[in-house]
Parts: sequence; structure tokens; C-alpha cells
Amino acid sequence: MDFYQIIAENFQSTIETIALSVDNIAEPIQSASQVLVTALLDDRKVICCGNGVDACTAQLFANYFISRFEQERPALPALALAADGSSVTAIGQGSGSISDIFSRQLRALGQAGDVLFCVNSSAGADNLVRAIQAAHERNMHVVALSNGEDTGLATLLSADDVELRVQAPRQPRVVEIHTMAVHSLCELVEHTLFGSYNQE
Repeated sequence: MDFYQIIAENFQSTIETIALSVDNIAEPIQSASQVLVTALLDDRKVICCGNGVDACTAQLFANYFISRFEQERPALPALALAADGSSVTAIGQGSGSISDIFSRQLRALGQAGDVLFCVNSSAGADNLVRAIQAAHERNMHVVALSNGEDTGLATLLSADDVELRVQAPRQPRVVEIHTMAVHSLCELVEHTLFGSYNQE
């Protein structure tokens, strides 16, 4: 069976989504990078969360901060809440619900001036809503990577928060643009903080 047509259509769909997205999210990406840089210069950290594939995107972002994106430079403080399987399952088991798996960790780890990096490529999730509420309780800023179908998160954001909303016909396209946004954010943060850093 020849799957070329399926593959070609996926590539074409991605190209079209990129072309339609850049004008809508370029400015929010720039604003989000400034929020992140300000927090890092104030010795604050970034706490990342998401469900399923979005947990992977959140963890990718945290990995780039802790390790590196494209250049050697000092590590940046970030952590991915879903990466700690023992805490996530303990909270879920203790409360009988996954609704508090992120908010409980945020109340323990979040500090004023930190940034919550929240990723959602699918329908609304109660645990992400509660995470944003907990972040605001801790006087944290929020950078939310969202999608056109989920308007619930946007209603929770304050004037100091930033939303990168991706409109796409299918979730895989949203995930792809979210990943591109992560790469752009990391590049802007590295460039702003370190320029062409070279440790010798």
C-alpha cells in the first residue's frame, strides 16, 4: 500500500498551519520571552505542566532550560511537574482525582515572580485550570500555550499573563506549532540573556 498521499497531506497541512499561525503568535511569543527573561533575571524559575502529549512539550521546554537549546550557556531553572511520576500518582491516589496533581505541587514549589508554563493542545482540563488558579494565588505569571477549541484557560489569565493560542484543524498540528513556539522561546531567551555566550 502506498501511503505517500497521507504523508504528503500531513506535510501540506503542517505548512499551511505554520503560514496561518505566524502572524497570530509572533507577538505573544516575543511577549512571553520577555516574561521569562524578567523572571530569570530576578532569580526566579519556570514551572511547566501539561497532560499527555502536552506534558512532553512542557518537559521539552524544561529540558532545554536545564540543559541547553543551541548554545553552551549556564543552566536555567525550570522543572516539569508531570515528569515526577511518584508525586503525580501519590497526589492522584490521595485525593482520588487528577484535578490537583499540578496545583498541589505549585502551592508547594511556586514562589512570587515564578512563571507557570502551561501547555494545552486539546479540550479543557480541570487540572490545568486549577494550576493557573494556584499560580495566581502564589503571585506567579502564566505563559499558556493553548488551542482554538479551549477558551476556558484564556478567561483565567490576567493582564500580566501571555497566551499563545494556536488555531488548527487537528490536534497534531497544534502540537507541532506549540513545539515551534517552544523552540522560538528558547532561542529568544538564550539570545537575550547570553548573546553569543562562549565560556572559556
